[in-house]
Parts: sequence; structure tokens; C-alpha cells
Amino acid sequence: MIKLNTFFDYPEMPMYFDLHIKPQQKVAIIGESGAGKSTLLNLIAGFEKADRGEIWLNGENHSYSFPAERPVSILFQDNNLFTHLTVQQNIALGIKPNLKLSSIELERMNEVASAVGLQALLHRLPNELSGGQKQRVALARCLLRDKPILLLDEPFSALDPQLRLEMLNLIEQLSNDKKLTLVIVTHQPDELNGKIDRILKINAGRVSDF
Repeated sequence: MIKLNTFFDYPEMPMYFDLHIKPQQKVAIIGESGAGKSTLLNLIAGFEKADRGEIWLNGENHSYSFPAERPVSILFQDNNLFTHLTVQQNIALGIKPNLKLSSIELERMNEVASAVGLQALLHRLPNELSGGQKQRVALARCLLRDKPILLLDEPFSALDPQLRLEMLNLIEQLSNDKKLTLVIVTHQPDELNGKIDRILKINAGRVSDF
């Protein structure tokens, strides 16, 4: 569940977000560049701080909590992989910055890698992967954190249409399997037909149902 009643006083365009997303709902966010889509996700994730108002996530007030304390994972367009680390190590960063996983954590990591089709690539470096495979690594890192809310900020826009469809199908399947609340920013909502429950539009820092 995501519930916001939040003011963000961006100098050029003050923003106000008032929305309620139900648990396990899949929601697409659309709008022009600069309208506030990424700002909304960053407020939910805790990378931006609201000036006034409240942010409730899964029934708890997270208006002032740090990003690591929130029940949220976020996947950006830039997959943010470390080029000197293997696929396995990049995934493991989701839960252990020192990369020292317990046997239980290692088992979980292998399960997540398998779920996104990376089991055979765990010892490769990022420069040995395709664009779609790199995004799978970033997605696996998010999923390993095992948070109930998954935010996606145009994560597949650099991929070709066939790969985008493949990744969107995977996201839909994983969201259903893990009972995630999903919010995805996109410029191509038609690709999400049949995969989401609701479309929200952001215009000049205000959000409304589309």
C-alpha cells in the first residue's frame, strides 16, 4: 500500500501528490518529461524529502524514514552495475554491501537469479552481458531485498521492443508470484495493456487517474 498527501516545494514547479495505491496493485505512471514522475518515485523511496505532508507505506508512516528503512526497492533506467563485480556479486549487493552472504542468503540469491533467468551467468562480468541481461541483474538485486513495494523508473526504455516485452512479462509474473505493489513510470503505456490495474497521469506536479 502506498498513500501520499505530500508537498514538494521544487522552485520552478511546486508539486503536490495526493494518491492511494492499494496493496498488490500494479500502477503505471505517465506524463511529460519534467512533470514530476521521477520525483514522485524518489519521494516514495526516500531519496527526496517532502516539505510537508505524509507518506504511508504498507500501513506505516515513512514520511521521515531513511531509504533503507522503507519497504521499497527501486529500479532505474541506468542499471547501476559495478563493472568489476560478477553478476553474482552485483546481485548480492542488494542485501550485503560486504558481499559475505550466509548459506541461507546465498540460497535466496540463487533462487532470485533463477527466477530472472541468470543462473548460468552468475560468474560473468557486466561487460559480457547484453542490455537485457544487465537489467535482469539489476532487477534481481531489487528482488533479493524482498520488499513488498517495487518502483520502476523507465527501466526498459533503452531496450528494443522485443526485449521490453520480455522484461514486462517477467515483471508481471514476479509481481504476481511475490504479491508486490508495483509502480512503473513509462512513456509507452500501450505496452502494459493487460498487465496493470491502473494508470496515473502526472501533469505539472499534480497526479490524477488517467
